[in-house]
Amino acid sequence: MKQWSTRGDGLTRRAFIALLLILLLVGCGGDTPAGTPTAAPTATAGATATLPQPQVIVPRPENATAAATATAAVVATTAPPSPTPTSGPLNEPVPVVAKGGASCEDYPCFDDVAGWEARIQLPAGFQATYFAHVNGTPTSLTFGPDGQLYVALYEGQIVTIAADGTVNPYVDGFLVPVALAFQPGTGRLWVSSRVSYTEAQVSVIEGSEISQLIGGIPCCYASMHAANGIAFGPDGYAYLAVGARADHGEVLNSEVQDERHPWEASILRISPDGRQVESYARGFRNAYDIAWDGSGRLYASDNGPDFGPPEEFHLVVPGGEHGYPWYVCDNCFPPPAGVTIVPPRHELLAHSAPTGMTAYLAEQFPGYYNNIFLTLWSAFEGAQKIVRFGPGGEGMTDFATGFAAPIDVTVGPDGSLYVADFATGIIFRISYTG
Repeated sequence: MKQWSTRGDGLTRRAFIALLLILLLVGCGGDTPAGTPTAAPTATAGATATLPQPQVIVPRPENATAAATATAAVVATTAPPSPTPTSGPLNEPVPVVAKGGASCEDYPCFDDVAGWEARIQLPAGFQATYFAHVNGTPTSLTFGPDGQLYVALYEGQIVTIAADGTVNPYVDGFLVPVALAFQPGTGRLWVSSRVSYTEAQVSVIEGSEISQLIGGIPCCYASMHAANGIAFGPDGYAYLAVGARADHGEVLNSEVQDERHPWEASILRISPDGRQVESYARGFRNAYDIAWDGSGRLYASDNGPDFGPPEEFHLVVPGGEHGYPWYVCDNCFPPPAGVTIVPPRHELLAHSAPTGMTAYLAEQFPGYYNNIFLTLWSAFEGAQKIVRFGPGGEGMTDFATGFAAPIDVTVGPDGSLYVADFATGIIFRISYTG
C-alpha cells in the first residue's frame, strides 16, 4: 500500500493519512449545516436556450417527490425521505497526497514551474504547461461563457482564473463543492455540494443570486460519497451523479442489507428549472463524474467497494442497473431475481480512484474527437495519471502521467485540456504543438 505525506511546498512518501481523515470529517461537518454562500459578482447571462419539454426516460420511484413550483426565487426540490444511516467507523481512505510540511523531495516544489512541466509525460506532439496555482484544494473545474476557468475548492470557495493565469475569488461558503457546470446558453452555474453528513444539494448561481435548486440528496458514506458530477445532456437537461450511502448496500455497522434511497447510487435527470427529478440509471456506488460525448452517449466513472475489486468505467444504459449494491464478497448481497446488471465498459486498477472526466469535442488534438479523458486520483501505484478512451469507450491507454493527484479535467475554448491537481493546487494546460 502506498501512502503519502507532505512537507512544505513539496511532497514526500510517508504515512500521513490522518490529515486526509481530518479533512474528510471537517468537510462533512457532522450534522452542522453549511454556511450561507457569499454572493457572486454580477454576471451577464447569455440568451436562454430553448429546451425540450420533460420526458420520462426512466419512471421515477413511487415515493419520489417532484420539485416545488418555482417562484421569483428558485424553490428547492426536496428528495424523498430515507432511513437515517447509523454512523460507523471510517474505513481506511484511498491514499492521496496531502498538503502541509517543509521541503521539496520526491516531487518538485509547488511553485517550481519548470520542474512540474518537465515531470508531466505526454504522447509526442503534446506539451504540458503550468497554467496557474490556486490557494486551496481543487475538486472540479469548468469554463464559463465569459471564457474564464471556474475552479471549486474543497475548502468551500469557487475561484476564477483568467486567460493569463490570474486567480480571483468568486464565491465562498459552500460545504465541499464537488462539481460545477454551466447550463448551456445561460450564465447559470450549477454547483453540487454538501449540507451535512446525511444531505447534499444542488445550488444555482445566477448573477448575484445563489439559490438552492434541489435539497435532500442522500449523503455521505464514510464522509465521502455525495452529490457529484453534473453534465448537461443533448436534451438540455442536467444529469447528476449521486453516490451510495454505504459500501455495498449494508446498514452501516451491520451485515443487514439497507433499503436503497430512490436517489442514491444513481444518475438523476433534472429539468432545467429543477422542477422535475427522475432516476435515469442506477447502480453506481460512487460515480465522481459523468460526461456526454458528441454522439449522445453518457459515460460514468465508478469507485469500487472497500474490499478491493476493480474500479469501473461505464457506458451508461438508461434504466439500467450498473452493479451497486450487488458484489461478490463474503458479506455482499445477491441481486434479486430477474435483475440484469449492466457490465462496465472497462475495469480499472483497484483503488485507483477514477474522478474527473471529459469528452473531447474540440479540434486542436488531431484524431482525438469524441475521445474520453479520465483522471485517476489515487496515490496507489498505477494511478496519478489521465487515461484516454476512444470513441464509444473503445480501448484504454495512458495519456498523461507524472501528476500528484489529478482530480478533474476539462476542455478549454482553445481546445486544450485543463487539469486540476488536488494535492498541489496546480492547474495544468495540455496542448498539441505538433
